[in-house]
Amino acid sequence: MLGLLASVLTAATPDPEPTLEVDPTLVTPGVIGFAVTALLIGATIALVIDMSRRIRRVRYREEARERIAAELDARVAGGEQGEPGANRPVDDDPTPGS
Repeated sequence: MLGLLASVLTAATPDPEPTLEVDPTLVTPGVIGFAVTALLIGATIALVIDMSRRIRRVRYREEARERIAAELDARVAGGEQGEPGANRPVDDDPTPGS
């Protein structure tokens, strides 16, 4: 039994120097592989920049909406009515361009 175990263990040990059957210079990606990788990296960077701009734009719009809503709430709570700019003076002269 011990002999069987020893023969299995010795048979399972790999050869210390694997033999190369292929020339390593023939299996490299080469210039085409480099170009494709560079294009993918460039496209990824462009998408990340575009996405961050869009997210920033959405965040700014939401902050502006919150400020406008807070101003409207403050006006309503203060007793003012209407929309922003509704308290502007009205032109009494109905003729245009004068």
